[in-house]
Amino acid sequence: MVPRYSRPEMTAIWTPEARFHIWFEIEAHATDALADLGVVPKEAAEALWAWWRTDPAIDVPAIDAIEAVTKHDVIAFLTWVADNVGDQARFMHQGMTSSDVLDTCLAVQLARAADILLADLDALLAVLKRRAVEHKMTPTIGRSHGIHAEPVTFGLKLAQAYAEFDRCKTRLIAARADIATCAISGAVGTFANIDPSVEEHVAAKLGLSVEPVSTQVIPRDRHAMFFATLGVIASSIERLATEVRHLQRTEVLEAEEYFSPGQKGSSAMPHKRNPVLTENLTGLARMVRGYVTPALENVALWHERDISHSSVERYIGPDATITLDFALARLTGVIDKLLVYPERMDKNLNKMGGLVHSQRVLLALTQAGVSREDSYRLVQRNAMKVWESDGQLSLLELLKADPEVTAALSPAQLEEKFDLGYHLKHVDTIFARVFG
Repeated sequence: MVPRYSRPEMTAIWTPEARFHIWFEIEAHATDALADLGVVPKEAAEALWAWWRTDPAIDVPAIDAIEAVTKHDVIAFLTWVADNVGDQARFMHQGMTSSDVLDTCLAVQLARAADILLADLDALLAVLKRRAVEHKMTPTIGRSHGIHAEPVTFGLKLAQAYAEFDRCKTRLIAARADIATCAISGAVGTFANIDPSVEEHVAAKLGLSVEPVSTQVIPRDRHAMFFATLGVIASSIERLATEVRHLQRTEVLEAEEYFSPGQKGSSAMPHKRNPVLTENLTGLARMVRGYVTPALENVALWHERDISHSSVERYIGPDATITLDFALARLTGVIDKLLVYPERMDKNLNKMGGLVHSQRVLLALTQAGVSREDSYRLVQRNAMKVWESDGQLSLLELLKADPEVTAALSPAQLEEKFDLGYHLKHVDTIFARVFG
């Protein structure tokens, strides 16, 4: 966890204190269920909760000191609890194994992290919708391969991002449901020493579902899907961040990150206004994606259990969720305060002498009876003259002066093909599809 890229609410999920708090709840709820079954005395469960109600501080250094001797984190925790609760604590962990505690705890943490990320996505979606509606009919040039293509609107660019992050939200909801499972099934997952009803009780108390077959560990395909979903969200963040970075280039400058009073862009060049936030988002996205492959490799554990996944998850659980939380919040701020320049968009749109209307002329020629091959040849030979003049020549005027073109289309018909509004006639339809 890098403090520079962390936010308190998400970070709090991954503290040792939070982890031990969840461990205690798992153990205490399981002891409750065991007491109801008559396996342990009710006094044992009551003693645990009575001590817990005193709101004891989790003594992390003390637990760590015990682990330094036992070389086992769950045993160290149980020993520390027993030292505080007394004799009744001996009934904790009856029939359970360490993975019951560790895996169920990780499920709780990832589910809580997902809830924060879903709230982050909601905030981003709200900003994207507001800015999309604001610029619904702001014309700009669409680009393919980085080259001018045909007109779009800036609102459509943001609507596309909205739809993408809405899909991300749907995926994360599914991934959260998939990861939020509880395993209290004992060694190798057979329930030999603990009744399945204990697992059901703990799952209900913690808001989890029951893992159908845990084999001693919760199957890691669930975790792989969760972290893969985070990786996809990170890629969507990078896609939008990259769009802003391109639009902020000096030669384009159709939009740029907000530049606050007193902000400095360069230690050497006082004129610089750099896209530092979106460049940062590009880097953070790489980090989140970097956690996906280890999660996928964790799926292939030996037999009923090994711990090759454990060290990996101690890294990727906190780091992936904390980084993505920060990145989503940062992207929301970028879009919220994004400076948009419609005049520059209009200037760039008209920069290349009307080349953006070439397809309409091509289609009109074919409609007028000219073969597609000849239509393409006629438009392209005039378009290349405009291209080579760097937009100083006008495609419309060149076409009007081309006798092969005017043999099929009148000047008035050609002029009609250069209407910008034609390209925007279905914007309402697209917005209705995206926003309902």
